[in-house]
Amino acid sequence: QHRGGRGSTGAATKEEDYVEHLFIASTHHYILFFTDRGRCYWLRVHEVPLAGKASKGRAVINLLEKDKNEKLCTFVTVKEFDPNMNIIMATKKGVIKKTLLSSYSRPRRNGINAINIRDDDDLIEAKITDGTQDIVLGTHHGQAIRFKETDARPMGRTATGVRGIRLRKDDFVVGMVVI
Repeated sequence: QHRGGRGSTGAATKEEDYVEHLFIASTHHYILFFTDRGRCYWLRVHEVPLAGKASKGRAVINLLEKDKNEKLCTFVTVKEFDPNMNIIMATKKGVIKKTLLSSYSRPRRNGINAINIRDDDDLIEAKITDGTQDIVLGTHHGQAIRFKETDARPMGRTATGVRGIRLRKDDFVVGMVVI
């Protein structure tokens, strides 16, 4: 993680900026961006504009045709939409949902629904899995649960999902890890 100053590439960042995610992808890969409201936006890596090493870059939100009320919360990189792979999503209120990755192979430029989110909830995480992994959900008050991915059945894109963790009063999910 990098905060302010000059990075190893020589590119300057603003004081409030920092590197949070770094991934390697081919120009033929896809990036699926998920918003807090459960929508998915699709971008090919070659559509990300090239910039010089002294450039500050461009905000991702300017490359997507998303609603102004939506905030980007997570993304996954995809080489191909393998029908044997899944996307697992988790919300702040402890709902999880597993959907086949192939369900996202034809998104529209203005986005598609990835998960039906209740008004008092937000999507916080999405990860790609192979169907045999374990999932860990962690909460703000230090609770955690680990379960097998096979415990969650695949659902359609517009489904809400199922309870992944029972939350105590004033608690909320802060993260999900795929093991």
